[in-house]
Amino acid sequence: MELNNHPVFSHVEPVLAVKDIIETTTYWHEVLGFPNKWTWGDPPNHGGVSWHGVFIQFTLSPELAEKSKGNSIWIRVKNIDKLYATHQEKNVGIVAPLEYKPWGFAEYVVKEINGYYLRFAAPGAEEREKSRDFPRSIKIVSRKPTVSEYQNLAKAVGWGDFKDDSGAELRLAAVVTAVVAEDIETGEAVGCALLLGDNISFFYVKDVMVDPAWQARHVGTALMNALTNWIDEHAPKDVFVVLVTPETLAPFYTQFGFSPVFGMARLKT
Repeated sequence: MELNNHPVFSHVEPVLAVKDIIETTTYWHEVLGFPNKWTWGDPPNHGGVSWHGVFIQFTLSPELAEKSKGNSIWIRVKNIDKLYATHQEKNVGIVAPLEYKPWGFAEYVVKEINGYYLRFAAPGAEEREKSRDFPRSIKIVSRKPTVSEYQNLAKAVGWGDFKDDSGAELRLAAVVTAVVAEDIETGEAVGCALLLGDNISFFYVKDVMVDPAWQARHVGTALMNALTNWIDEHAPKDVFVVLVTPETLAPFYTQFGFSPVFGMARLKT
């Protein structure tokens, strides 16, 4: 498939009509907690705020702002309990408390100063029930997976049948360090995470795999914690660490300090 022939979406930014740009950006920054804000014009007639992957723009239009009161924005967050507690401390206008909804999300609603309803939401009780405690029979060890362990894990997560993959040994040879999740009762490798790079300025986190039978039990989290701990302890200062992941898994990796960036790639076919 030629990627250049297809649209590629980056993100979406709602543009809200407001009665006062300075007042609005200050409120979103100081009260709601959005760390980044900007304005345009003198006096300002446009502006915006951002927080991680959430971007909101504001445009000066008091008449439209009055008509738009009651419209809502749904904002998905991580660690919603902490955000809710922060908003409570700041006496934000919470009009619906944090509750677990039947559709599997925890949500609460804030009415901001222009009359818009902000629905902050996170995967709720249903998803939490799926995530069980870290298994006592699993230990995380610092080593490369063997070729057969790597092939078995790749097959288990659906990356195809790697039994006859002659390139597996070459890929593992390029690894700077790695961590493996071992079942101490069977000796089986149930997960791994690899780190490639030049050991000076650049590292690439690659092939974070957990056997589906052990997923949703914090094994992947333990692997990434071990790998990032190694980076913090052994990598040079200001080293650049990257990974490539589907957008659906991005929230998982943000907890380890990764954030979305713009970049380019070329795939040889």
